[in-house]
Amino acid sequence: MQAAAAGFALGLSLILAIGAQNAFVLRQGIRREHVFATVLTCAISDALLIAVGVAGFGALAEALPWLESVMRYGGAAFLVWYGARNFLAAWRGGQALETEGRVRSSLKGVLGTVLMLTWLNPHVYLDTVVLLGSISAQWENKLGFALGAMTSSFVFFFSLGYGARLLRPFFAKPRSWQILDAVVGATMWAIAVKLVL
Repeated sequence: MQAAAAGFALGLSLILAIGAQNAFVLRQGIRREHVFATVLTCAISDALLIAVGVAGFGALAEALPWLESVMRYGGAAFLVWYGARNFLAAWRGGQALETEGRVRSSLKGVLGTVLMLTWLNPHVYLDTVVLLGSISAQWENKLGFALGAMTSSFVFFFSLGYGARLLRPFFAKPRSWQILDAVVGATMWAIAVKLVL
């Protein structure tokens, strides 16, 4: 239980920071669009990456030094594109939280976006595969540590996705969406700059 508790605490502390993935989950939760599929995809993706990290994928990253650069610049390019989309949405404005007359996003489109935000984001690999993987080596019970970290992902994403509905009254106003889109865009660009630098 001690290893599981340590894995849970560390996993939760790493995932709490707002990033591309979390911002997208928040948006889906507020809009009540494909929330279950979104949070489940994020949680399973994290669990897979944690399992790979604990199983020793960090050694592969050390053996292939070019892999880190490819992940970093590819992820930065994707974040710049995604941030630009959010800035464009903020500039256009006019979006409000209305379910009638609004075209819902397709499940395929939502899952495609969440998979890109997860699997093309180098921060996800650094946190789950490299950091959690290397720290798990300190524990005799690696499985317990990994299960604790995986559980933190499920708890966090389901809480974020379904807890976001509490913000629905605030997002009934188009101006609120403009602010959220601008904040998300700025966050994406800041992460991209950080990756490149």
